[in-house]
Amino acid sequence: MDYAENILGTIGNTPLVKINKLAEEIPGLVLAKYETFNPGNSVKDRMALQMIDDAEADGRLKPGATIIEGTSGNTGMGLALAAIVKGYKMVCVISDKQSKEKVDILRAVGSEVVVCPTDVAPDDPRSYYSTSKRLAEETPNSWYVNQYDNPSNCKAHFMSTGPEIWKQTDGKVTHFVVGVGTGGTISGVGSYLKMKNPAIKIWGIDTYGSVFKKYHETGIFDENEIYPYVTEGIGEDILPLNVRFEVIDGFTKVTDKDAAIWTQKLSKTEGMFLGNSAGAAMKGLHQLKQHFSQDDVIVVLFHDHGSRYVGKMYNDQWMQQMGYVE
Repeated sequence: MDYAENILGTIGNTPLVKINKLAEEIPGLVLAKYETFNPGNSVKDRMALQMIDDAEADGRLKPGATIIEGTSGNTGMGLALAAIVKGYKMVCVISDKQSKEKVDILRAVGSEVVVCPTDVAPDDPRSYYSTSKRLAEETPNSWYVNQYDNPSNCKAHFMSTGPEIWKQTDGKVTHFVVGVGTGGTISGVGSYLKMKNPAIKIWGIDTYGSVFKKYHETGIFDENEIYPYVTEGIGEDILPLNVRFEVIDGFTKVTDKDAAIWTQKLSKTEGMFLGNSAGAAMKGLHQLKQHFSQDDVIVVLFHDHGSRYVGKMYNDQWMQQMGYVE
């Protein structure tokens, strides 16, 4: 009989899916690494389980502990599923720009959710970075995950996502394109693919209001680049240790409006009901098309599921209020 021992056994081995109409103007074969097939409907299930497994192994995470993490929603979901199976409590600290659906979903899987203001500096005591650290210090027998600087994040993608892409493309992948937030996905996958073939190009999708692109190009952390933005799950106002800039060949920035519009396009043109960062990645792919040729195999990773954004990018009234559509 073929079955998983528990829900965590279904993480990984997600399919590659060809993008058709929306890739007609892009030279080469465009394949989506479709991470919504994970049980928590996002790529973050992979690193959530890896971070927990590694923390158990070296004694940082003890029986009956409370797991505490600042999250834009998806890492929290992955951690929550593992916490349920392994018998931990889960506290998710989330910023108020994240969709209501994300907060509701985290509560639905038994997590305590603490909501913090978005529009404050990372070192402000009210920020979700500072709040999650403080809660970990105040809570007995707790473990602060810190996905931004936790090396197990990157390790998960070096061990699983990268090898899957290499195998599924029969080693023919030439470009990997993905939105960058904590940096674990692009750095882990990128490190593995470049180890197999140093000629493979790794492209990051950034957003306006984030520091990544300018820092990569100049080495300058420019605070003038930082301002509030709508796009969820990508971009940062800090430099996480998991972003290995030496692995990344370049970044392109996508506007909030384009990310939202292309999120809808994926749903209505390809039947791909995906999250906001997928729209950003797809638009970014078009912005990068001069870098591709007819023989290339381009893999773009789609992080999460459209159900997290029904009240935003999939809501026509919200799109009108934001000025994204007439």
